[in-house]
This record gives sequence, structure tokens and C-alpha cells, in this order.
Amino acid sequence: MKFERYGIGIAKGMTVTFRHLFRKPVTTQYPEERLTVSRRIRGNELIWSKEKCTGCATCAKTCPQGVIEVVTSAGEDNKYIVEKFEVDTGYCIFCGLCVEACPYDALFMGYDYERARYRRQEVVMGKEDLLLSDKKQPSGYAKPEVEATLPQQTLLVDRAGYFDKVKKRWDLRLPFGL
Repeated sequence: MKFERYGIGIAKGMTVTFRHLFRKPVTTQYPEERLTVSRRIRGNELIWSKEKCTGCATCAKTCPQGVIEVVTSAGEDNKYIVEKFEVDTGYCIFCGLCVEACPYDALFMGYDYERARYRRQEVVMGKEDLLLSDKKQPSGYAKPEVEATLPQQTLLVDRAGYFDKVKKRWDLRLPFGL
């Protein structure tokens, strides 16, 4: 039976703890400080463009949950008028298939992910709730032309200088500065 020294594991664990104790924290203080999310995020909101929508209901047909309801009426010059465009976000799984299927680029995914409500009626979004506004901006999900105009994403590892530290370590290990 080999003699083992007790307490070495605890000492190693404490050295790791003390090493990280005086580092700058990497976490974000969420409610007060927010990161710029990815440009291609699929947030928990849909944005609808009234001008581009023709009422073809392709989005409603491709929705696997059937949460989009489009009601149209015949207008002048054989064009449809969208009377009702409603999305039940309580049942929506935010898969983005409706955005990808829209042939007229009238639907976008948004950035908002704070969609909790107290009442069931408040999660059913009508035409007016889905319109593009200053608060509701489209993300670049499935829309490369929109993505090119959006700001760069900020990451926590960029703030902490993590990649610079890793790069320095690799530069020291690689021969001839490769």
C-alpha cells in the first residue's frame, strides 16, 4: 500500500481559486449593461413590413405550429389588402421558417428576447404590434443585405482580452514566428 499525502487536492484547488480571485470579472451586469447581440440572432419577435406584404400567406402555410393567421380581401387592380395579420407568440417556436419562406421579404426576425407577459391575450400580436419601429429593428437572420448594415457583435471574451492572451501564448510556442 502506497502512502498518499492528504490535502494536496485541496491545496491545488485553493491555488486556482486565489489565482482567479483578483482577475477582472468577465460577466456583464445584465439589467444595467447589455451586450450588442449577434447580427443574425433569432430573437423572440417577428417584424412585419406592411408595404412589402402582398397577403399571399406563404408564411402562414410554412409555419409548423400554425400560429400565423392572415386574412385578406380583394382590392383594386387584383391586389390583396391585408385586413388581419396575427401571430400567436405563445405557441410560436421561433424557428424562422416563415421569414425564410416569405417571397417578398416582408417578415424579419427581431432582436428582442424579453417577451414575457402576465396575460395570455398579450402574447397574440396583431398588425400594429408587428410593424417596424425605432424600438423594433430587424436582425440579419436569413437577410444578408440587412446584416451588412448592422453593427458588429460584442463578445465577453473580446472585452477581457482573452484572444490576445491566447495569441501571445501561441506566438511563444511556435518556432520562427509562424
